[in-house]
Amino acid sequence: MFTLRYHTPAEWADIVSSDMDTFLPDHAAAEKKASGMALSMASHYPDRDHLVKIMTDIAIEELAHFRDVIKVMQSRGLTQTPDEKDPYINQLRKYFRKDSDLYLMDRLIIGAIVEARGAERFGLVRDALSPDHNSSSDAELFTFYQTITQSEERHQNIFIELAHHYLPNNEVNARLDELLDVEAEIVRNLPLRCALH
Repeated sequence: MFTLRYHTPAEWADIVSSDMDTFLPDHAAAEKKASGMALSMASHYPDRDHLVKIMTDIAIEELAHFRDVIKVMQSRGLTQTPDEKDPYINQLRKYFRKDSDLYLMDRLIIGAIVEARGAERFGLVRDALSPDHNSSSDAELFTFYQTITQSEERHQNIFIELAHHYLPNNEVNARLDELLDVEAEIVRNLPLRCALH
């Protein structure tokens, strides 16, 4: 496991926890996109059996998360909102290199970093919803975000393990080091808003 190099300010969690009805549709969209990304990788690399198996499992898990967020939304009378381009993801995509092996490496490493950021932020939401910090906390929503946080942490590790499985470890580690700095700078410069990224 690696550590992110910029920590989301506590103010972000305050913004989100005070307006969950705005955050939940964005969360649903993020889960839907994550499922699609995993399926895309499985389709793009059909000859890499291990990757196809892992990405198929992740796609199903992310789709289950999407279903679960939709259930929470429906219980609150919320509906999906139109998908928007994610400024965080779009900036990270600019760092994909063109060579096929380097492109695979960057997709896996950036996938791991995105999962790590998701784990960090979902963990902040969980903590903000904790009965220890919020007397009016929704116990079901708190438990839900505990589960989502653990899932994102697991996915972070899976993406890096896949990169090490298919590519030279020293090159993966060097590129991870570079991209962690890039990602930290991107997050530092993005405005805080009631959205995952």
